[in-house]
Amino acid sequence: MAIEERDPHTGHATTGHEWNGIKELNTPVPRPVYFFLATTFLFSLFYWVLMPAWPTGVSYTKGLLGIDQRTTVAENLRQAAMERAVWATKIEASDYSVIPADASLMQVVRQTGRTLFGDNCAACHGANAKGGPGFPNLTAGSWLWGGSPEAVAETIRVGVNSTHGDARVAQMPAFGKDQMLPRSDIENVAAFVQSLSNPSIATGPDAGKVAAGRQVFATNCTACHGEAGKGNIEMGAPDLTDTVWIYGGDRQSIMTTLYGGRQGHMPTWEARLSPLDRKILTLYILDLRRRAP
Repeated sequence: MAIEERDPHTGHATTGHEWNGIKELNTPVPRPVYFFLATTFLFSLFYWVLMPAWPTGVSYTKGLLGIDQRTTVAENLRQAAMERAVWATKIEASDYSVIPADASLMQVVRQTGRTLFGDNCAACHGANAKGGPGFPNLTAGSWLWGGSPEAVAETIRVGVNSTHGDARVAQMPAFGKDQMLPRSDIENVAAFVQSLSNPSIATGPDAGKVAAGRQVFATNCTACHGEAGKGNIEMGAPDLTDTVWIYGGDRQSIMTTLYGGRQGHMPTWEARLSPLDRKILTLYILDLRRRAP
């Protein structure tokens, strides 16, 4: 190991370590490093004095500023509750027809309603509320139990075929499984039902089935769906003349529905959601329909 060997270019002493002809210099620590270390130490010292920092067993040092995050969070929650109370009171007191005209209230409805819908409804109806097999599309405007704000709010409150005492009750009979209709009649009425939303079927190859199915429909289906197939919101019977289908509008899906029947289910939200939350959810769902392309 060299004693006081210095690098001829920089004048710094070497450490005596050499790798492949490269010698390590014994250079001093840069002064900025000491500056930043000292600054960090002073900052830590002041922080320990001013802020809660050190545990003392059952408690902790409070700091000269006396800052308490629990108190801060509690104050933030109190302020949020006060702000919520302002718009909540307006929504509770306003009629369904008034709120959509108030831009500030509708902003709250869209923000709060999106969360409520995502937490409680999206699992069945989808995040975009467009439904899926067995679950209605809430943006289509085809309502089983009526699309007025009061009707939608009541459906949310009591549910469909739910455990609520006032639940909406509806069931499509199993015409095939329960041997109420023979296979031929089911095929014919399926063709007729499909023709209600697609009139070209009535003049195509299945014209004979459509004509025969018309009589089967008149005898077995008009009590719920009406003579024109427009449905009945008092009974939750869907309109068969539009293009909105819950279980599918192709021939096979219609026959499956006729053969095995259907009994949808929607839970009651009265015990889980407050009247205010249900009102916001109602407004949010109706707003989705208004904004749907």
